Amino acid sequence: MTTRLFDSFGARAKLKGTDYHYYRLDKLSRLADVDRLPFSIKILLEALLRSADGYEVMPADVERLARWSPQMGASFEIPFKPGRVILQDFTGVPAVVDLAAMRAAMARLGGKPSRINPIVPVDLVIDHSVQVDQFGSAFALFYNAEREFERNRERYEFLKWGQAAFENFRVVPPATGIVHQVNLEYLGQVVMSKPEGDDRVAFPDSLVGTDSHTTMINGLGVLGWGVGGIEAEAVMLGQPIYMLAPAVVGVRLVGSLPEGATATDLVLRITEMLRKKGVVGKFVEYFGPGLGNMTLADRATIANMCPEYGATVGFFPVDDETLNYLRNTGRPAALVDLVERYTKEQGLFRTETTPDPEFSDMVELDLATIEPSLAGPKLPQDRIALKHMKETFRQHLVAPVGPRGFGLTEEDLGRTAEVANGHTTAIGHGAVVIAAITSCTNTSNPSVMLAAGLLAKKAVEAGLTVPPYVKTSLAPGSRVVEDYLKRAGLLPYLEQLGFHIVGFGCTTCIGNSGPLPDEVSQAIQDGQLVVSSVLSGNRNFEGRVHPDTRSNYLASPPLVVAYALAGRTDLDMYNEPIGTGEDGRPVYLQEIWPSNAEIKRVMAEALTPEMFTEQYGNAFTGNEMWNLIPTSGGELYKWDHSSTYIQEPPFFAGLAREVKPITDIKGARVLVKVGDSITTDHISPAGSISRTSPAAYYLMNQDVEPREFNSYGSRRGNDRVMTRGTFANIRLRNQMAPGTEGGMTTYLPTGEVMSIFQASLKYKESGTPLVALAGHEYGTGSSRDWAAKGPLLLGIRLVIAESFERIHRSNLVGMGILPLQYRPGENAQTLGLDGNEIYSTVGLTDELQPGQAVTVRAEFADGRISTFETICRIDTPVEVDYYRNGGILHTVLRHFLAE
Repeated sequence: MTTRLFDSFGARAKLKGTDYHYYRLDKLSRLADVDRLPFSIKILLEALLRSADGYEVMPADVERLARWSPQMGASFEIPFKPGRVILQDFTGVPAVVDLAAMRAAMARLGGKPSRINPIVPVDLVIDHSVQVDQFGSAFALFYNAEREFERNRERYEFLKWGQAAFENFRVVPPATGIVHQVNLEYLGQVVMSKPEGDDRVAFPDSLVGTDSHTTMINGLGVLGWGVGGIEAEAVMLGQPIYMLAPAVVGVRLVGSLPEGATATDLVLRITEMLRKKGVVGKFVEYFGPGLGNMTLADRATIANMCPEYGATVGFFPVDDETLNYLRNTGRPAALVDLVERYTKEQGLFRTETTPDPEFSDMVELDLATIEPSLAGPKLPQDRIALKHMKETFRQHLVAPVGPRGFGLTEEDLGRTAEVANGHTTAIGHGAVVIAAITSCTNTSNPSVMLAAGLLAKKAVEAGLTVPPYVKTSLAPGSRVVEDYLKRAGLLPYLEQLGFHIVGFGCTTCIGNSGPLPDEVSQAIQDGQLVVSSVLSGNRNFEGRVHPDTRSNYLASPPLVVAYALAGRTDLDMYNEPIGTGEDGRPVYLQEIWPSNAEIKRVMAEALTPEMFTEQYGNAFTGNEMWNLIPTSGGELYKWDHSSTYIQEPPFFAGLAREVKPITDIKGARVLVKVGDSITTDHISPAGSISRTSPAAYYLMNQDVEPREFNSYGSRRGNDRVMTRGTFANIRLRNQMAPGTEGGMTTYLPTGEVMSIFQASLKYKESGTPLVALAGHEYGTGSSRDWAAKGPLLLGIRLVIAESFERIHRSNLVGMGILPLQYRPGENAQTLGLDGNEIYSTVGLTDELQPGQAVTVRAEFADGRISTFETICRIDTPVEVDYYRNGGILHTVLRHFLAE
């Protein structure tokens, strides 16, 4: 049996009343008052204390973090080893592809392929592959499931190989639920344990995931956040995450939600508030008396949208409500007992009398001030009070093109078009063509799901119907949702309004909204209309939900039903009727809105722990279609060169054991120049594959018909598709090709305008490295590794931006791309850069230091030379090593080869 190298602090002890051992945080009290630390910092501290081995985690790391104080800021680095990793299939498939490619590289270089194997437990939940092809009928669920397996057979066979080939790797089959909801309701343990010598050691559950909304588990008192796929792969292989000790912003909650307000309204307000506060790269931790008035599902709703307010985590400590949730979701009594004993012994349990921790900064929010709201039309932090929705929508129509504007003229406002799909209906700007109850943010919360059902019941009883041009869908985050909607007798009313269950997974929020009826799409195009989607999701970026919906609004599930009934977003829900009943009487929203008391009563009657134990009792084996997929063995994957889904990526082609020194980037040309708030949706291939895109031409050359294109997300295991789809978002405005929209650029040597992919090939022929220039918040959005992989394969070696979103900056370094940040107050405009220059770095050497100044030289067409200083956003010494090696996976692979 293995034993620890040492226990420097004498912290290892027996946990009272159990057979477990643990590492006592109070043993560090001689160093500092650990009781005053934020709960989230305590969990990081425990991980360092338990992992300290004198090699990867040093005693000095433990001491530094024990002395954390609000004044420190991000002043020192810590090596954090999470307890587990969670993947969803869009990001998980390329992670497994990379592991298979690393095994192949190990074999080529004479190493042992089986050395590439997850060291920590890894769960992959297949939840992003179902599309809403059919809707509005009882047949939709079956049809969409059939199509999902037809489209994704190759991917699923590959994942079955991975499940057999790798240790510590489990796959939750399709139609089980959304990864974050499954994590919250089933996988999350709050306290984990593992063998250590002859004993079992208990420790806080912690994780990283390849989806930014991994933070949802923070609502359960589990510390976890989203990372890039490449970073997650390193954690799987036993590497620590090297991170700067975070600043922690405390959010003090007081009061309780008023009548008519939902958890969704609360999270939209928090997202708006914290975006304005500025919490990017920081931990957020919630405290205060208001926590006692919140259900755990409400907390999880807030934690889920942490990426939208920009923080690394949005953490809620363990308390009595956590224990109640574990019991109510059918967790074993022994686990609940362990969680209670462990967290109380470690000072990780919050009570009403627990002194407030010391925070780096603080804000306060009175829950009583929350009002019904939406967010949009293009960003989740742009909250709009429901009472102002009508006037705000009109303002957005005529505002200049941008995050809050569509640039229409006054003459454009009256345009309409007719939809002839059984009924001839005139639609105009603001018509709701998609109304979707979807996404982990809300489908995990019974209060808002049952509120939607109650509103549907009252609407049906009032004789209301949904206009025929609205595409309605209900995609629960777990099968438990279907159970309690049925038990409450509410599912039939949702179905009468067209909200039939279309699948159990992430649909509209990830862009899997499926096609609109042809007549609706034609009307939108004929009228050049700005039409809307309303979804209970967390993302509404341009081009994400559907190519035809230019305005997209996040809303609570009951508001989704309300807007489906109204059929338009240019409506005053407070003073105008949302429809006319069968009796000809106008019906107003307040007449059918359920009261808080009604919702609470139905929740108490409809939910039971047995629902959870029954649905999750066969989570890994319950899908018969999955069980029938054949498996293939072998430690090396047999790559099929004819596959259009899975290909061996070229990242390790030509990899040598020796590392080349860091040198300057010379003679680079600009491929992409963009403004502020460019999201990973703009960069990474996402959503549907346009029939005129480079990816489409590639697929058609492989004899794939357009109806079988599937989505970019489903083809993330094929770098040939993904490279062609990088920067191909239909709403991207590349300033290197003025007047165009989509993935176009100017090939500078000749001045020709062509696709970004075509230009990259031409630059590659001449050996020209490429640059991307960007504004503020470059890379906002999901933790998409292809937002870094794609640019690398296009030939981009350097990104210069005014600021970077946390995960994307890390991903760039992880793929060997150099991120440089303009000095404060400087940008491309102030420096007179239009993108036509030739760029080089000056003095970049193997002595590169984190955060050092890097000089950039820009040569203009007339021969002028301009130099300016930038800040190197390689933030830690370990990241320097990653960059030197060409990326994080190259670093890990060389380490394994050297062992």
